[in-house]
Amino acid sequence: MILQRAPSVPLRPFIAGLWASDGPLDGPIAGPLRREHVLPTGLMHVVIRLDDRPLTFLQPQTSLRSIAPLCLVGGARSHFHARETVGSSCSVGALLWPGTAAHLFGTGANELAHRHTALDDLWGSPRADDLRAELCELRCAEDRMSLLESRLGERLPVLRGLHPQVAELMRCVLEEPSVGAAVRRRGVSHRRFVADFRHAVGLAPKEYLQVQRLQSALKAIRTDQAAPLADVAALAGFADQSHFGREFLAFAGVTPARYRSSSPAETNHLPIVD
Repeated sequence: MILQRAPSVPLRPFIAGLWASDGPLDGPIAGPLRREHVLPTGLMHVVIRLDDRPLTFLQPQTSLRSIAPLCLVGGARSHFHARETVGSSCSVGALLWPGTAAHLFGTGANELAHRHTALDDLWGSPRADDLRAELCELRCAEDRMSLLESRLGERLPVLRGLHPQVAELMRCVLEEPSVGAAVRRRGVSHRRFVADFRHAVGLAPKEYLQVQRLQSALKAIRTDQAAPLADVAALAGFADQSHFGREFLAFAGVTPARYRSSSPAETNHLPIVD
């Protein structure tokens, strides 16, 4: 089972949400092999895996596999990534708002985008290992979320909201009808606008808007299982159903119809059965 909650008020400018899975921490590594597509949200995340069950990332269009670090940072993505795991996992994590990477890791989100980075590489091995050891001592998922929140908070400044520059970038992109209009509103060159946005978010403005459109479609599909896909496409802002189908397949790795028929328990974790 996955537990989720919002962070405390002082950390809400940085952390979008906290979660913990309450699988067994100890015991034999056994259970069915599960493969899933993890769909993009446009956000970064920190994950601390507390058990020793293998988690493998699958490289698209190849037979290459990589073993996930026990403590990792998942950069913002515009497309799904595939992974395999065995049995139920025990882990804890946090979703991060745009602009947080510079404060938490000392680097721009663009440097971490489209990949998984070992937390050791950003914080140093003793700090990451010590945090994992502290979390492993706790047996309650809620306590683990609270400890992770506390340790992240120690590295973050005290703010009332997003950094003004990041907030303005996000408003420009989300409120204007096109990226070009957002650039004109910001009053800088197109190149500077895209670079600033990538540094804060990890994705280019167009990629980020495409991911948000995908998320709108996922929400519409899950809200009304009987809604015609043409209506879902229109509601989410796609030009037509053909455009919806192409972009959904590219970003999620499956068609909208297959996603709906799969009825995944979690919006962005889609089990794949060969």
